[in-house]
Amino acid sequence: MITFFNTLTRKKEIFQPIEDKIVKIYTCGPTVYDFAHIGNFRAYIFEDILHRFLEYEGFTVKRVMNITDIDDKTIIGALKENISLNQFTEKYIEAFFEDIKKLRIKTDNIIFSRATENIPEMVNLIKTLLEKGHAYKKENSIYFRISSFPEYGRLSHFDFSKIKTGTSVDADEYEKESARDFVLWKGEKDDFSWDTEIGKGRPGWHIECSAMGMKYLGETFDMHTGGVDNIFPHHENEIAQCEMATGKPFVKYWLHCQHLMVNGEKMSKSKGNFYTLRDLLKKGYDPVAIRYLLMSTHYRDPLNFTEKSLQQAKNTVDRWNDFYRRIKFLNIDERKNEQISQQCIKTENIFRESLGDDLNISMALAGIFELMHSTNNSITENNINRENLEEISKIIEKVDYVLQVLKPFEDSIDAEILTLIEKREQARKEKDFSQADKIRSILQEKGIILEDTPLGPRWKQKK
Repeated sequence: MITFFNTLTRKKEIFQPIEDKIVKIYTCGPTVYDFAHIGNFRAYIFEDILHRFLEYEGFTVKRVMNITDIDDKTIIGALKENISLNQFTEKYIEAFFEDIKKLRIKTDNIIFSRATENIPEMVNLIKTLLEKGHAYKKENSIYFRISSFPEYGRLSHFDFSKIKTGTSVDADEYEKESARDFVLWKGEKDDFSWDTEIGKGRPGWHIECSAMGMKYLGETFDMHTGGVDNIFPHHENEIAQCEMATGKPFVKYWLHCQHLMVNGEKMSKSKGNFYTLRDLLKKGYDPVAIRYLLMSTHYRDPLNFTEKSLQQAKNTVDRWNDFYRRIKFLNIDERKNEQISQQCIKTENIFRESLGDDLNISMALAGIFELMHSTNNSITENNINRENLEEISKIIEKVDYVLQVLKPFEDSIDAEILTLIEKREQARKEKDFSQADKIRSILQEKGIILEDTPLGPRWKQKK
């Protein structure tokens, strides 16, 4: 059984997709006026974990992520640099894909849809709203009539009765939009306009996601995700315009990721705690450690990002990879430990049950760490064999499809080197340190540098 917390109902619900074993998901993507920051990536990694876990459980996932390449911010940026909108946004789109690749976020089998490539679909949706009386024209722009949708506010659970009726705002910025009539189409004011059946202009932000979601996933689909700052007004407005256009429920499950704080404060350039992924990579941080830190706190809990916690994440990722390398290369001919076999089964069950409980990542990770701890104890006690280690490595590899923290081995290593490493490790266990030092010297002559860790020897080749 899989459950998710549905923002719409404010409770956990058993997940039942509309179509058997097929899940259709729309995820809010970047507005490409600048490099994405780590707060953005927390949401993208949460959505990546969701996507990968559903595939892990045997579902076929059909997912769309929008790329907002037309709004006030992208226009201001293009005008400032005196280049075309496409030239301005293209560099940030390329940077976005470079960044998500480094963070091991899925890109295969996902539709990345640019707003500027879907203007006809937006125009048709607005025409439908006009025809049904849910929208009206005013000063060359077109607005959605909130009063025509009595259920407005059910996602954000906010009482809008005290908001002044009839207010309309012609802006894309969250903090400038009204709870009342919102813009669907902005009348022509500059060169960034399309000549359409509903007049010259460009789309409002909310209509972009509605049109692209329904184009690729249908009028009703399973999931819509994003950050909590998307709930109002963006997702609230999406529901209003879609359901009034189609007369059908828009989305079954709404999942939202909490804010990311930096050093206990809201991220802000003025406070000097604003980080893009590129900022952190320039400081020498590992992108896999960044991924681990951003995913290791439950998506509905606030996450406080500090460089100290990032270093701790790096240590954990290194420990994870050292463990995996050790069990892959260690050669032990002891009797099979049946308890280890049972624990492997238990670990995978904990992993599935935990992530199936609204993506409870902390419990899922705890089960894996317990397996690692037991394995290390069994190795120390010589109470494990190669078959056990292969069982463990398969579990680690399997769950890593979701987690994505294993790193490829830096170098290949031949059987002679492995044998020497194993002989040295045996000499250390028998406290024959003279022989261990002799083997280390032989390995150094062969270009192999050894590092002794609590999880066993770690090696790398001289460059």
